[in-house]
Parts: sequence; structure tokens; C-alpha cells
Amino acid sequence: MLTITIYSFSYKKGLPEDTSGNGGGFIFDCRAIHNPGRYEKYKSLTGRDKEVIQFLEEDGEITTFLTQVYQLIESSVNRYLERDFTHLTVGFGCTGGQHRSVYSAQQLAEHLHNTYKNVDIKLIHREQNITELFNSIV
Repeated sequence: MLTITIYSFSYKKGLPEDTSGNGGGFIFDCRAIHNPGRYEKYKSLTGRDKEVIQFLEEDGEITTFLTQVYQLIESSVNRYLERDFTHLTVGFGCTGGQHRSVYSAQQLAEHLHNTYKNVDIKLIHREQNITELFNSIV
């Protein structure tokens, strides 16, 4: 069974630790995307809040970014499944680990859960101390 661990994190606090023992995985830098954290009304919110989601999706940069991420990750997941690999790690970093990276990690977890019914997904929003599990349906 393949488990995909997806992190959101702040670059200021360092890269997430790979607890799988495999080392490596993907790290995506979200800092080039327009930052809602620069605006007072979004500072106390995260990428899971509807106001931030709307901001990011209306701007559109993040949608283009995630389309490319989905293609790359799906390609790897397909190969990992063919080769019976057991773990893949994906991280999304931004300045504070609160808006862009949280949104991206959440979207990827939901996308993969809807695409692959035979994969377990562990989503960790490190800076918010939130862990969510998306178990396989098989």
C-alpha cells in the first residue's frame, strides 16, 4: 500500500523531516505566488479558510501552479504503484506556512484522494499542528 505524506510548512522553520526513512521526495516553493498574508484581512486566516481560498483562486496563479504539480505527482504516483513503493513525500513551503502552502497541500491531498482509491494520504499542516488522514477506499 502506498502512503503519500503531504506537508505544508514555513521555510523560516526549515524543511519538514522525512519520517519514512526513504529520504527525499518533492518540495514545492509557493513563495512566488501572490501572498494573501500581505493583506491585513487575511493575516489571521489560513489556506483552509474560504476567504483565502477565494483570494488565491480569483488571482489564478495558484491554479496554474497546481495543474503542473498534479501532472508531476500523478506521474510519480503511477510509477510508485507499478513498482510497489510504499511511501512518497510531498512538501509545500511558503514564507509563513499559513496561506499558499496550506492551500496547495490541502488541494493536492483532496485531488489525490479523489483520483486514487488505493492510496493512503497523510496531510500535515506543520505550522498549524493539524494532521488529516485520507484513507484508501479499497
